[in-house]
Amino acid sequence: MNLGGIPVLLCFGLMGEVQARIGLDYMGAQARWLGEQGALVARLDLPTSAPVADNAGRIADWLDRHPAPALLIAHSKGGLEALAALGDPAIAARCRGFIALQSPFFGSPVADAVVMRQPMRLAVGAALRMLGTGSGAGLDDLTTATRQAWMAANARAVAAFVAHVPVLTVGSDVLDGPVPVADRPYVWMAQWLAGLGIGPSDGLVPVASARLPGAAFRQVAGSHVALIADGPGHDPVGALRGLLAGFPTARPSPGTPPHPAP
Repeated sequence: MNLGGIPVLLCFGLMGEVQARIGLDYMGAQARWLGEQGALVARLDLPTSAPVADNAGRIADWLDRHPAPALLIAHSKGGLEALAALGDPAIAARCRGFIALQSPFFGSPVADAVVMRQPMRLAVGAALRMLGTGSGAGLDDLTTATRQAWMAANARAVAAFVAHVPVLTVGSDVLDGPVPVADRPYVWMAQWLAGLGIGPSDGLVPVASARLPGAAFRQVAGSHVALIADGPGHDPVGALRGLLAGFPTARPSPGTPPHPAP
């Protein structure tokens, strides 16, 4: 994919802005590599624990004001916010492609476990607010009940978007292959989810939840941070380079069939 002169908007997942603030630049390696390829990289400083709809509005506003259609690359909750923004046909017209990494389109059972236990929910919400990530209300938007209801209510808008914009979604299985030491907690979570009969996951998001109906999909090995984090056992730039290989650089003309990535 020729990235020269292409605007690229990176959409953080939960607590991405906190990591960037303390020097652990979330998606920083990808941003640097994209810039080296000539892309015009932007990252919005969104309150990542705010409701999905709130951040979707901020993403939509950026796309609407930007002079050229952009490629959106989102991780986790950021993919839900990007998708919500792109459900508006006028905003979708400002998008040349969408890549969602490990986004829980149909929810996360881990979010269910947090939200259903009131003391845990209050503690997590308070911590998120203290860290300056927003209201914490976005936790509810990650639950399976909320996401499945949203997907059902917006099925037609999602189908229309996917039919006219190149979309690639990615899920990962942390139990598929060697695991870096830093990712061990995701293994434990994935084993817990597997014990519930949920199937392969990255430790937070089931592979099945990361599939967007009608979109191209790839399954890879790794934890929930494997595709975006630096460190031993991770190659975020290599992962992104592989995902972008063959990804189209221009929107199909209106009325043409979808052009998914291979």
